[in-house]
Amino acid sequence: MARPARPVRLTPPAWLTAGLKPAPTPVPWAAVVRSSVALSAPLAVGLAVGQPAYGALVSMGALSGVIGDTADAYRMRIFNIAFPQLFGALGVTLGTLVFGHGWVAVAVLTLVALVSGMISSIGAVASVSGLLLLLNCVVGAGLPMPGPWWKAPLLLTLGGLFVLLLTLLGWPLRRAAPERVAVAATYRSLAELYEATGTSAYDERRQAVTASLNQSYDLVLSRRARQHGRAPHLVRLLSQLNVLIPLLEAAPAAHLRARLIGPLPPAVPAAVRELADAVEDGRTGAADLDLPAPERPAEKAVDHALRHAAAVVHKTDPDPYNVDDRLGRPAALRVRARRATRAVLFSEASWRYGLRLALCIGLAQALVSLIAVPRSYWVALTVTFVMKPDFGSVFSRAVLRAAGTAAGLVLAAFVLSEVPRGWWDVPVMMVLAALIPAFSAKGYAFQTAAITPVILLLSDTLNHQGFHLVMPRLYDSLIGCGIALVAGYLLWPESWHTRIGDKLADAVADTAAYVARAFGGEGDQAGRHRARRKLYRDLSSVRSEFQRALTEPPPTGTRAAAWWPLVVAVERIVDATTAARIRVHHGAPAPDAAEVRAVERELRELADGLRASETLVGVRSELPGDESGVLEPLRQEVRAARAIASPDLR
Repeated sequence: MARPARPVRLTPPAWLTAGLKPAPTPVPWAAVVRSSVALSAPLAVGLAVGQPAYGALVSMGALSGVIGDTADAYRMRIFNIAFPQLFGALGVTLGTLVFGHGWVAVAVLTLVALVSGMISSIGAVASVSGLLLLLNCVVGAGLPMPGPWWKAPLLLTLGGLFVLLLTLLGWPLRRAAPERVAVAATYRSLAELYEATGTSAYDERRQAVTASLNQSYDLVLSRRARQHGRAPHLVRLLSQLNVLIPLLEAAPAAHLRARLIGPLPPAVPAAVRELADAVEDGRTGAADLDLPAPERPAEKAVDHALRHAAAVVHKTDPDPYNVDDRLGRPAALRVRARRATRAVLFSEASWRYGLRLALCIGLAQALVSLIAVPRSYWVALTVTFVMKPDFGSVFSRAVLRAAGTAAGLVLAAFVLSEVPRGWWDVPVMMVLAALIPAFSAKGYAFQTAAITPVILLLSDTLNHQGFHLVMPRLYDSLIGCGIALVAGYLLWPESWHTRIGDKLADAVADTAAYVARAFGGEGDQAGRHRARRKLYRDLSSVRSEFQRALTEPPPTGTRAAAWWPLVVAVERIVDATTAARIRVHHGAPAPDAAEVRAVERELRELADGLRASETLVGVRSELPGDESGVLEPLRQEVRAARAIASPDLR
């Protein structure tokens, strides 16, 4: 009997459409207003003085500032906006000097792309700086700029500084408010974690706490790096942040206790929320905690950590001897600059990405030099946006870029065909610019759809092509996406043969070292704190890498989906280790050294297996030990990890 034919699948695969779903994020209204004013005001000034092209260039610089304004703390925002503008000014200067010079422009843009790609590996600010260096160089080499040569970089820089000025208007009133709000938000996420103990939502809440804690440390430490001893409010914030560590370490033990005998008393998360309010409001005075008497080791750990946190939060003066951060203080600026330079020059990954970007930009510029493509700078612009390494998968970004550009061109076509050029550009720009931060929070395709009509409107002010500019931009975008896919993706095996297995293996090996350190004596408590924080940061990075790999086409995406349960299992192993450590610290019998070594050995074998194979098959694991001891939950998690995701090494 013939089998019935399977129905034809008409829906696209999930890895292809994942980026087309808007992220459930709130609209950043302050950024919306700031973007609207920053991009429309220069146009109005340019029209008022009879120089609309000058206004358009200032608005282009403001657009770069709006895109780069991603930090919360004011001092970080100064750095994030102002520093990349210097690279943007250099880029447009180089582009202007080679405008119309054919193969000289190809050579210069290729070299700039190499430098841009290499410095992008340093960090977030360097990545934005490299992006503006290349983008403005492409624009300068593709659009006629007003002379003399220094005028275009000056106008673009004025636009970025205008965004910075608008950003800093609230600094006198809010100063440390972003840092305070971030620390308070971390306390509130911890309260939600305690409410989720014993439930299936615990893992998701713990990941949220880790992300919030990382952000808070980054904000406070980045501002305090140059102010130690001169900013008591930052010392106090760091003290309040540090006392979260014992509370976070007690959470796994509380979760285990909740799974066995029931949820924690509501007074515990309520007390954490009260501390969050005190941090945000800057309240001091006597702490008033109404907590039930603890009986079990997990309850004692939570009670002790909560009372200690309350004492620090409500303390009037910060304790200068209690501000040793758990991650290590940032080195001096010159030391970090020297390390970054060495990393760029001697890093294989840095050179590899720089060469990939240079190849794609060189091909794009050579193509438009050989073939008559009107206003061809858009091809190289598309390549630049798609090839950014820290923005996501090259493949998925190419697809999303094409989709976002098509959607943006629909809106741009209406504007360029129906709205007369002149003063009508100002209210139109106010609306279009407001969409950029609102849509950027929803995803890359939505950001592209918002930015496309803005760039087209500004570039039309410079070259006056009107509606005829729309279709060439679509063709250019498709050409740029094609170049990025072929020369920046298919020709480089590491793009589609991901190394997620190696990164996960490193995390498992670090987990094994953490298990050994957790029960290695009481004298290295600070070292355990640092090891645990670093491990959770690394696991967060691994999780992000896996989520990026999930958007890749097969086999990368399917392999990442198959290995995803092991990422969750490793996080649970770290939680179980911390819970056991807390129980021992508060009175439970310490485990036998042989039991600890057995767990460590299993994890190291798992790490070695992950590096040796790309296929995951369940492996039976024997971990004998005291079934009533503190390590039994940890052994269960290790058995589960070996059972669900271990390579078959036979």
